[in-house]
Amino acid sequence: MMLRLAVASLMARALTVGMAVLAIALSVALFLGVEKVRTGAKASFADTISGTDLIVGARSGSVQLLLYSVFRIGNATNNVTWESYLDIAARPEVEWIVPVSLGDSHRQFRVMGTNSAFFEHYKYRQGRSLELAQGAQLGDLFDAVIGADVAATLNYGIGDPIIVSHGIASFVEHEDQPFRVSGILAKTGTPVDRTVIVSLEAIEAIHVDWQGGAQVPGQTTPAETLRQMDLTPTAVTAALVGVQSPLQTFALQRAINSYPKEPLLAILPGLALQELWGIVGIAETALLAVSCMVVVTALIGMMAIIFSSLNERRREMAIFRAMGARPRTIVGMLVLEAMLMAAVGALLGLALLYAALFVAQPVVDSAFGLWLPIEAPTLRDVYVVLAVVGAGAIVSLVPATRAYRMSLADGMMVRT
Repeated sequence: MMLRLAVASLMARALTVGMAVLAIALSVALFLGVEKVRTGAKASFADTISGTDLIVGARSGSVQLLLYSVFRIGNATNNVTWESYLDIAARPEVEWIVPVSLGDSHRQFRVMGTNSAFFEHYKYRQGRSLELAQGAQLGDLFDAVIGADVAATLNYGIGDPIIVSHGIASFVEHEDQPFRVSGILAKTGTPVDRTVIVSLEAIEAIHVDWQGGAQVPGQTTPAETLRQMDLTPTAVTAALVGVQSPLQTFALQRAINSYPKEPLLAILPGLALQELWGIVGIAETALLAVSCMVVVTALIGMMAIIFSSLNERRREMAIFRAMGARPRTIVGMLVLEAMLMAAVGALLGLALLYAALFVAQPVVDSAFGLWLPIEAPTLRDVYVVLAVVGAGAIVSLVPATRAYRMSLADGMMVRT
């Protein structure tokens, strides 16, 4: 009986009730959406590099090494000599090793020198391998394989020339040794999409005529001559390492960190990511706090709507009292109305969230490289819906208490 009365009362005030429900729905969708984006961002960062046991670079900080070697953010404090790289590669624990050489750029995109092992062993999103959308891998000394974002932004196709700039955000270019696009990688949603990949030998070749960060005036070595030269690198920026057995990972890490010939650092990508999230945890907390305040604001708005409707419903409340309704009946009906509004709003917000995820998932993945999985509601989502319903009941107690205190005479009085 009370449920039917509550539903009928809400239907009679469909417009104002609908506005309150919509406000709650949007706030719940925002709150849960922030959590989805947060967890999706964490998963996308974690999936940027999969199957790599250690990352090796010059001794610095673990987060710094992770950022410049994997995410192309920042710069290395020093390089790893080629001799040290070969020593690590020769260790019995190492199954495979991929060299990474950074430092140059092309129109604000990072240029990375590596070898064929990168295309074989670099994995992302739980073991997915790199695939070519067009063209082929590095064949000639001056071939370049570009990421999907590089191709889309610069409108590059197979065979187009690429002139590499010396350093990051530099106006000095290696225009005497242009590269040619030999392949375009399929979209990965990782920093690889924003990378120009060339060979380690190519990095050495374009710097043959350079000394002290500048080209030797009047000196240009022909491309055919460069192809005949010994272009063994002198150093690399970092290396991605896979071990024979997971049990050997920590022993190899200790050996590299105590390497006697030069100060090196070996990090576990997962632990470095946890450290990174610890650094940005304050921002996460602030974002969640803002989302909570949006939900609270919507609930306060619902309470204000109930308050404003009391004056219109004074006669209705008085009639209920005159017919023998107890105060707790009046309170119960108003609380039930609020709970129904909160429940419908929360469920609608959940539906809006999944509709938004369905539409935004490919767009966000393409634009930002963040994969937002569409999964069944989690236990946490259920708790949020229940919490919103409970909070709706709590905030409705204030106007409900005022309603049952209204006197019968005051309710029946005709106001002029």
